[in-house]
Amino acid sequence: MKKSLKKILSCILLFVVMAFTFSGNTFATTNSTSAMVQASSLSKISNNYPIVMVHGLFGWGNDELFGVNYWGGKESLKDLLTKKGYTVYTPTIGSISSNWDRACELYAYLKGGTVDYGYAHSIKAGHERFGRTYPGVYPEWGTTDAGDIKKIHLIGHSMGGQTIRVLAQLLENGDKDEINCNKDSTSPLFIGNKHWIDSILTVATPHDGSQEDSKQSNLGPFTHDLFSAMASNAGILNSDNPCFDFKMDQWGLKKQSDESYESYYKRVFNSNIWKETKDLSIWDLSQEGSKELNSWVKVQKDIYYFSIACVDTHKGLLTQYQIPNINMNPLLLKSSIFMGQYTNSNYGEVQVDKKWWRNDGIVSVISAIGPHEGSQDKIVSYDSNATTERGVWNYMGEINNIDHVEVVKQSEPRYHKYLQNKFIDLANMLTKLAK
Repeated sequence: MKKSLKKILSCILLFVVMAFTFSGNTFATTNSTSAMVQASSLSKISNNYPIVMVHGLFGWGNDELFGVNYWGGKESLKDLLTKKGYTVYTPTIGSISSNWDRACELYAYLKGGTVDYGYAHSIKAGHERFGRTYPGVYPEWGTTDAGDIKKIHLIGHSMGGQTIRVLAQLLENGDKDEINCNKDSTSPLFIGNKHWIDSILTVATPHDGSQEDSKQSNLGPFTHDLFSAMASNAGILNSDNPCFDFKMDQWGLKKQSDESYESYYKRVFNSNIWKETKDLSIWDLSQEGSKELNSWVKVQKDIYYFSIACVDTHKGLLTQYQIPNINMNPLLLKSSIFMGQYTNSNYGEVQVDKKWWRNDGIVSVISAIGPHEGSQDKIVSYDSNATTERGVWNYMGEINNIDHVEVVKQSEPRYHKYLQNKFIDLANMLTKLAK
């Protein structure tokens, strides 16, 4: 199973590189109703906390992939929002690490300091306890000013949505295993009682995992060969700049200064860690792994929760199956078709029926709405005319005719501005939440 999952992961990396490097001739039929926020007015809003945008699987930083932005593609969404007066951070964390490890990295990236994955966790996972050291982009996070805590708004795309949920869980509740086994040097992250997050917004997040599994993938060496060819054409292989950093230092998989990118890539994916641990993204993103995560990561009563799904499929004429829309990126077609008809009724496993079929090429709509499997979180429909409730999932609906990558890539001219304005509207909504 893990071997097949590794193949799937390798395939997704190939897709990400290709999808963000090349644009297809796609189109959309959506319209924008954006409310443009002026920078001068934001200073008067008391809930103008910094917005932290957290990338998903195979995400990257601003100095990677030759300046192609994860958030916005060729045009930085961070810069766009900054010009509107918002304070925005786009952290770089582990691209294939587990949500626990990514949450620890996110904490250190924002607050500053050396990443502490936890004594108990690192022993259980089998990797180093400490990771990279960051100066901190927002060291005052969590401090008080005139009695008010300096909080943040969190936006997560794809797996990033799971990661920010884990961060909230640890900040507010801590971790008993970490406290009990290492009381004198426990990271502040694991102590709890830190009400530092005002809102969480997830975009196309697989809260219940993805039904892509070993039944779907049979890729093998072809995936690596094709990725290597594409990476070479893009100037990634044999580059002095690693261009894509997996950030797997805790596993001893740091790129060496004299190591080619191809060698680094092979070393990561040939590592024994794929056979030996669940402390990786491939488990957290599976249906069973997501169910396990949902069982202990819960909504916090003082945080606003929002979710948005993307959908780029429709019901076929001859069957009830969901098939991709004409505008879907060709690299997503195979997974979308599979997801649009897959069912699973095996005893003891997550049950999959036709409610899972509508998808964005990677994530089912039902999974993006919010956590269901293993979760008792409450999910309601968001009403912009009503008072937004904390401690529940406010589902904001679907972004139609948009696939899983395009929602952040935003490269196609016919809906580029629509998606930009969508994020401006979301930022505006967050600043208007009651404190």
